[in-house]
Order: sequence, then structure tokens, then C-alpha cells
Amino acid sequence: LLKDENSEAALRLFPSDAIARAKLLLKNIGSIGAYSHSQGIPHIRENVAKFIEERDGHAADPSKIYLTQGASAGVQLTLQMIVEHSKVGIMIPIPQYPLYTATLAVLDANPVPYYLDEAKGWGLTTEELARSLSDAKRRGIETRALVIINPGNPTGQVLSEENMRDIIRFCKDNKIILLADEVYQTNIYLPKERPFHSFKKVLKSMGPEFDGFELISYHSISKGMIGECGRRGGYFECEGLDESVLEQIYKISSISLCPNVQGQIMVDLMVNPPKKGDPSFEQYKKEYDDIYYSLIKRAHKLENTFNSLEGCTCNSADGAMYLFPQIRLPKKAIEAARAAGKEPDQFYCLAMLESTGVCMVAGSGFGQVEGTAHFRSTFLPQPELFDEFCGGIQKFHASFMDKYRD
Repeated sequence: LLKDENSEAALRLFPSDAIARAKLLLKNIGSIGAYSHSQGIPHIRENVAKFIEERDGHAADPSKIYLTQGASAGVQLTLQMIVEHSKVGIMIPIPQYPLYTATLAVLDANPVPYYLDEAKGWGLTTEELARSLSDAKRRGIETRALVIINPGNPTGQVLSEENMRDIIRFCKDNKIILLADEVYQTNIYLPKERPFHSFKKVLKSMGPEFDGFELISYHSISKGMIGECGRRGGYFECEGLDESVLEQIYKISSISLCPNVQGQIMVDLMVNPPKKGDPSFEQYKKEYDDIYYSLIKRAHKLENTFNSLEGCTCNSADGAMYLFPQIRLPKKAIEAARAAGKEPDQFYCLAMLESTGVCMVAGSGFGQVEGTAHFRSTFLPQPELFDEFCGGIQKFHASFMDKYRD
């Protein structure tokens, strides 16, 4: 279809800018069936660098960008580089996406948990970070990095710029690498009150005192309005890392030969979408906006649903794709859970699954303050199914609470 003699047939099937993009990518890739550069296709890394520069207002170096099999592969690779021995610790939020605890377990390293404050909209304080770090020191743990998930998974909070500066200062003062998981950066539902700021942008605004600050930032095609989880595409950018460390990261990347090329192409489409005036732009913008504004409506509707349930409270989702409500279960339900050999929140989630077909993830899988129970829900069910989805949750919850009422 890309041959010149087939151009008329191609134009009947695809917009001209899509055809031009395909030709440009093929020219720079050669073949999607061949290995690429181990760090990722140079042309696509250059486009990622342009995307970062346009987003932050500060230059990005393609040689310090690594394309990966989703953000998860980048997280695993960089943690592998940081963990030198079994006494190394990595600070992680509680609640947190289990990628981090699972990877640290594989690496025989130590999670150093810090707690987000549910009463303050899952906020983060440097006092809590200092407490966590001091506790790790007392246990003989050498804390080397701090993971921040912003916007949060499973909690949906979005950090303020002031809070981010405090976190950067904390890391600088304690010689800690900052690992910024920013895969939900386009999932922002209160853009005026809680806009997304990348840690790189905030870092670069803090002046020459912070030159050489070590930051690794991650992004992915699995989130946002794209949601191409199965394509496995992502990248990470290194800021302030020594050249000798970058050489080792490249060496480790080369073991896997290269990230999958289709995933790399999806990264290119994510960071360089159709622009205003392009033939594909109007369709792209409509599809993007339809998904975005629908997610905002669904987030609010599900938040209201959870807050209407007996014994349930739920913070709003400022970003990401999740709500993480706290549920206060009757004693009889807790006793029934213990008798079944399950955590109370897991017992509740399994009962919901069996009753409604709705799958929630128990808060105990993410970590939570001892004595509390939560569950994580997405607000991703299709709009036409959403009323039925919320109604099923309300009906189940009322039945469950009546069954185990004290």
C-alpha cells in the first residue's frame, strides 16, 4: 500500500498524514521485523525529546532516553541498577502499585514505606518521608532512591508544585535518587486546580543549586486516552546521572537486544499525535476529548456512589484511573473473613465479584494503614454500562451490610 503505484488505493483507505507518517517511520526503522537499536529507535527517541521539551520548556537529550517494554520494564531495569546488595532500600508510597514491592522482592532489596495521608486527600509530607528514612537507618538499611507515583495509583492524587519542590529538596539533602512514575500525566481531571507538573520541569525551575540532581522519569502508552496496555511501549529519561552509570544502563538494556518495535512506534504516536491542520486531527481530537470528558463524568459518578454507601468514604480522583475508598466493615464480616482465611477487604471484594461480576482489588494488596480496609476500583467501564455498574455495587453493598450487620 505504501508503494507509489498504490497511492490512490491507499488514499481511499487512510488519511494522507497517516500515510506520510508510515513512510517516515519505515524510512527510519527499516523493518518492524528487525532488531532496533538497544536503547530504542533514534528517530523515535528524538521525538520523545521534542515532546518533553514542549511539555516542560527545557531541553531533553535523546541519548539519555531509553524506550522500553512499557514503563514497568524501565522501572525494573533502573531498580536493578540501583540495588547493589541486600541492605539497599527503596522508599515507596503506601498505598502503592505492587510493581515496586514485587520487583524489590525479586532483587532481594528492602521496601522503605512512607504513608500517604488519606485525611488530606492522600497528601504527602516531608515529615513523613523523614520518619520513614530514619526508621530505615535504624534498621541498618541503605536508602538509595525514592519512588513517587504522580498522579497516584491507586489513590488518584496529583501533587502540587510546592510539594514537589519539597520532595526534590528532601532527596538532594539525603543524597537519594528520585524515581518519578508519571504514567498518568494526561489523566488530569481538575486541570485548573490540580494541573500536572513533571518532576523534571519543577527541578529545572529550582536553579543551578540542583544541577546534577539524579532523576529518572517514566512514561507509558498504557494509560492516558490511548490505553494500549498490550502493545507494551514506554520510555524513561535520565537526568543528572553520571556517564559511567548511563553506560551500565545501556549495557543492561542490550541484554534484551531491543524493546519491541511495534511498542516503540506507539510511543512515537503518543508523543507526536496529529497536529491542528493535519487531515487526521479533527477525528483524533474528537476521539481523545470524548474519552477524556467521559472519564471525568465517570470518576465523579463513581465517587458519589461510594460516598453514598453505608460505612464507606472516598476521596476524589484528581488524576489517574482509580478510586480507593475506605470501607468500615461490621465485626461479623471481619470474623467471617478470618474464618475463611482471608483479609477482610479481600473477603468483601470476592463477595462482590461473586454477586455482581464487578472486580475490585483489595486494599491489602497495595498496602494500607493497619486496621483499615480499602479497595481499588477503576472508572473504566463503558459509559453505556456505567449506571448498571454503579447500581450493582450499591445493591450488593446494602445486601452485604445487612447480612453481616452487628
